[in-house]
Amino acid sequence: MADEREIRLRRMHTLREQGINPYPNRVQRTHTISEVLEHFDEWQGPEGLFTLTGRIRLMREMGKVAFFKIEDGTGSIQVYFRINDVGEEAYRALKLLDIGDFIQVTGFLFLTRTGERTLHAREYRILAKALRPLPEKYHGLEDKETRQRKRYLDLIANADEVRHIFVIRSRTITAMRRYLDDHGFIEVETPILQPLYGGATARPFITHHNALDRDLYLRIAEELYLKRLIVGGFERVYEIGRNFRNEGIDRSHNPEFTMMECYQAFASYEDMMRLVEEMIHFIALEVKGTPRITYQGTEIDLTPPWIRIRLLDAIAEFTGIEVDRFPDKESLAAEMRARGYEVDPGVGRGRLIDDLKSAMFRKGIPELRQALFLTDYPLDVSPLAKLHPDFPGLAERFQPFIGGLELGNAFTEVNDPLDQRARFEDQMRQRAQGDQEAQVLDEDFLEALEVGMPPTGGLGIGVDRLVMLMADQESIRDVRGHWFEPSSAHSFHTCSAFHLDACSSTTYTIHKNFRFVYQLLHTIGSSLLLVDLIDTDGSRH
Repeated sequence: MADEREIRLRRMHTLREQGINPYPNRVQRTHTISEVLEHFDEWQGPEGLFTLTGRIRLMREMGKVAFFKIEDGTGSIQVYFRINDVGEEAYRALKLLDIGDFIQVTGFLFLTRTGERTLHAREYRILAKALRPLPEKYHGLEDKETRQRKRYLDLIANADEVRHIFVIRSRTITAMRRYLDDHGFIEVETPILQPLYGGATARPFITHHNALDRDLYLRIAEELYLKRLIVGGFERVYEIGRNFRNEGIDRSHNPEFTMMECYQAFASYEDMMRLVEEMIHFIALEVKGTPRITYQGTEIDLTPPWIRIRLLDAIAEFTGIEVDRFPDKESLAAEMRARGYEVDPGVGRGRLIDDLKSAMFRKGIPELRQALFLTDYPLDVSPLAKLHPDFPGLAERFQPFIGGLELGNAFTEVNDPLDQRARFEDQMRQRAQGDQEAQVLDEDFLEALEVGMPPTGGLGIGVDRLVMLMADQESIRDVRGHWFEPSSAHSFHTCSAFHLDACSSTTYTIHKNFRFVYQLLHTIGSSLLLVDLIDTDGSRH
């Protein structure tokens, strides 16, 4: 790699010495490659003149002629260079180009003897010099970690496969937005930096505002701010945005993710169920052209209505544990252990039920891979959902599942401010007992509820997971444009010269000859503690 880069650097410097700017400010293009290929038969001939741009993907020189293949975002085409047409000096300069460079070529269209549609070059110029080689053409980029971490190389090496995924992502979000807009929802934006986090059961990322000298939280959910808008008089609102949760990484979880949340006044969780199945059916038709999708080998019909199963009934059927027979944490934990399920001693009974739900889906049961709703969840894991009028201890909450993926969360929202306060206080007790994902009490939100919020249905859908389904991708990593690895070397270069004031780091004296400098870095996947020992003379250890 180092030798290849040095060769390319020398060629770049030679171009500059010859008065050629390898990174010009301006570019001209009359057509895309796909346009000239579409109209090739009518446009071919020496009387036509077309200016195309693209990245060089193939180079082959044969004495006084050369054949390149260039590629833009729409397709690829062969380019034919002949010394008599471009001139001797320009032809010699072709040797200073490399695969991966971007060029602009002007010429006419013709068909070679072998039937290859080709641009006959009259003139060309370089647009951007690539200093590093592309992944090898035929073996491509096969390492999964590199493909996800260096998505730009993945898009180059595996263009047909990978670009299609991100086209599906774009169309999925567009279709979702269209459905909500057409059904009277108003798109809004709520704060990402928040003085207090809430709206979900999760641990937050913490950052620091230097000018205010106070810690802030990256939001874990849009919920509480969207419901404030319902209080203010909007009847249907939604937001598609990024949330951040300080949690681990697996095939369906990432600490940074895209969520759609919507709230509808004068509605219940039953209305939101209908919205979910109708919206996702609409999205499938828009993106796939059919309500039938295949996810990881399972054919799934998204046509409404979907199956509805009470959560506790599903747990009893698929795990053999009748949760109602175990009224407290200790008895349920004992039964789970007896049946071979892992038990986290730091969580309450409701979270144990949630763990049983997750274990149930890990079994790969065919019935649980279709489109379905699990309904009526335990109250102690549903602090923002209304009590179910018919099932004591349960809340009007549901989650949609497709292909075994948990796709979202929805409630009939609590609008009784005294009930909501009691729920928050119970969550705070759970935090005191060691559950660090329990929600915190938000006085400002409670004040808004006291102004009055109408009966409301609320919904959150994980956009990344929905794209996984539409694109038939196993991992959330495969549907995100960029993926940051904590081990990436550049994650450490955030503080120039270790200026403590600029970095808001804290200094501790731990020895007369050393200072202990640490900075909490936000990484995708964990909170990474960077530890350096710095001598009093500034040298780093």
